Amino acid sequence: MTASHSDSLVVLFGATAGAYGAKLGSDERELILLVWQVVDLHSKKVGTLHKSLVKADNLELSDQCQEVSGLTPEGLSKAEPLDRVLQQFSQLISSDLKLLGRSSYTLCTDGQLLIRQVLHPEASKKNFLLSDCFYSFYDLRKEFHTCYPNSAPVKDQTIKSMADYIGLETDETEEDFGVWQVKTMVAIIFSMLSETCITDCRFTDPETVKYKYETGPCSKSEAVDSETVIRARGLPWQSSDQDIARFFKGLNIAKGGVALCLNAQGRRNGEALVRFVNPEQRDLALERHKHHMGSRYIEVYKATGEEFLKIAGGTSNEVAQFLSKENQVIIRMRGLPFTATLEDVLGFLGPECPVTGGKEGLLFVKYPDGRPTGDAFVLFSCEEYAQNALKKHKEILGKRYIELFRSTAAEVQQVLNRYLSTPLIPTLPTPIIPVIPPPYTIAAGSIRDCVRLRGLPYTAGIDDILEFMGDATADIKPHGVHMVLNQQGRPSGDAFIQMKSSDRAFLVAQKCHKKMMKDRYVEVFQCSGEEMNFVLMGGTLNRSGLSPPPCKLPCLSPPAYAAFQTAAAVIPAEAALYQPQALLSTTRTPQASAAAPPTVTYYPAQAAQLYMNYTAYYPSPPVSPTTVGYIAAPPAAVAAAASATHTPMLPQPGALVRMQGLPYNTGMKEILSFFQGYQLHTDSILVLYNFSGQPSGEALVTFPSLDLAKKAVAEKNGRLLGSRYIELYLV
Repeated sequence: MTASHSDSLVVLFGATAGAYGAKLGSDERELILLVWQVVDLHSKKVGTLHKSLVKADNLELSDQCQEVSGLTPEGLSKAEPLDRVLQQFSQLISSDLKLLGRSSYTLCTDGQLLIRQVLHPEASKKNFLLSDCFYSFYDLRKEFHTCYPNSAPVKDQTIKSMADYIGLETDETEEDFGVWQVKTMVAIIFSMLSETCITDCRFTDPETVKYKYETGPCSKSEAVDSETVIRARGLPWQSSDQDIARFFKGLNIAKGGVALCLNAQGRRNGEALVRFVNPEQRDLALERHKHHMGSRYIEVYKATGEEFLKIAGGTSNEVAQFLSKENQVIIRMRGLPFTATLEDVLGFLGPECPVTGGKEGLLFVKYPDGRPTGDAFVLFSCEEYAQNALKKHKEILGKRYIELFRSTAAEVQQVLNRYLSTPLIPTLPTPIIPVIPPPYTIAAGSIRDCVRLRGLPYTAGIDDILEFMGDATADIKPHGVHMVLNQQGRPSGDAFIQMKSSDRAFLVAQKCHKKMMKDRYVEVFQCSGEEMNFVLMGGTLNRSGLSPPPCKLPCLSPPAYAAFQTAAAVIPAEAALYQPQALLSTTRTPQASAAAPPTVTYYPAQAAQLYMNYTAYYPSPPVSPTTVGYIAAPPAAVAAAASATHTPMLPQPGALVRMQGLPYNTGMKEILSFFQGYQLHTDSILVLYNFSGQPSGEALVTFPSLDLAKKAVAEKNGRLLGSRYIELYLV
């Protein structure tokens, strides 16, 4: 019934149970009212004006809604649900068109919000399809501004302002809510059509809503407008690009515009970067901040084109060729035996899920020297084949069970970039020597005299944090600000601050929680020194307390991949304090006193790898900068520290062994049983978790001596634990 050059318009107005006007749809409230009327563009005749109430699942109305609309929960309880109202909507339009002798129509609404932010998201959540007419519509505000270029900007237009501009005399109080709006919109349209001096104002270029998200590759050389990119945070770890596209249903995502972010272990970390077709769509996406995906709310922030390209962009010809087949369903396989061949994988998948192009539809992920990582990506031509493949999740290939899950073009690029292109840490920055006076210590204990800042802008520095805290700055302990860095030595968006007392920490958390810093609101939680150290070592902390530590301790590649060589381990990598110069405030000039104690250089250990992922932070002196200084360690100092085997830094007793390939239900008892006879206890074992709080399949085990650790690796490497073969590495 619709066409690109329709002979009729259906003027449509709607309201939800919550916000009204510019905030329509921003609070996820359901539609409760639809009013519409058919307009014949040629004869300038109109059909019957229809008004229909909609029964929402939640009949509670906001105060603004009740005041503006005059509707009540009792009246709405007798209405029909949205899917039935839309069926009646289509039937009544067909009847009106027949009476007017017309056959096609296009919707016309006051702005974009009703279609993009209300109808599409609600239909998606309630699992029913909207008819084709809701994928093409005219934005009356844009059409009006085209017709009257000297009128107010599109974003500032309202029905009343448009009516006033052309001199329409209307009284909003004389008509029912919704009826006045539609009648006034119809009058505005007739006024626009009567403008003889402007012949182009004929409703010929409608807005469109994409039917589905299109996948595709992205090149690092591609120009990406920063005004079109957002970062979504808090996603369920199993979310696919299609799930994220569904969350943003109604908004037009660019082709290949969903990039799921991975942690250093190649697992999804609950974040995604999403690129939209234009800044207008991006701004609408920002209004979905804290909307829900299932039972979880999703945070939505601005991001940059550079951030998107770092995640989604690729340069490998092999990857580009693999992704050149468009509109394919991508499945990721994880846990493959290192000896698995293309034929083995094709045989595992079987004839019920044929791979696109046979062997050409398989891409193994490898280390730079060609060793397999155990991951592969597979292309399928349709959803049916992909679903058949997913049914083989956790089936056995060789002696290992294989994980299968949906993937994306951006994830392929990201994983391959990690292994085939530039290493995660290609060159380590110049180490920093902290000149620390004797009283300085990192916080410890259970007293809740610290606060955690989460969601900081990535450009935020010490000065920004001090300004953010305002008068509370006076209550910060000397050297009490700790900026948390990610595995690449860049700000992670988190910081910890040691306050002078738990009372002061409580007041800061109450006063500053969700206060804005630049264009982002920052969450502030009270915590203890013990909790602070827990998070600095990779755990998670929120208002509900501590969660198991994700795998932010060293995730080391086999020993061939050292980022640099040292004569002896200096400090365990999991405790590495790393301080890139770029992050030090300009106010922190070297102030080393002659009476200062011998300087200490902190390095990642000998076991640091190209692919390691360590949590790093640097203490900073916000209150008394003269008491501590930082200077770059000269090459001689680096060499001296590396060769000082007689005075190791922060000595750790025993030796560390890393376990890989653990069943995900493995606990302390199973690991102790596996190493029976090796004098271990529960404190010797640290089971590692990913960023979603799920077991990563890895653990770190501390042995009483190096000889015992070597013996364990020699005797136990490749042995079964449950149904899986365990790999052991001496760290």
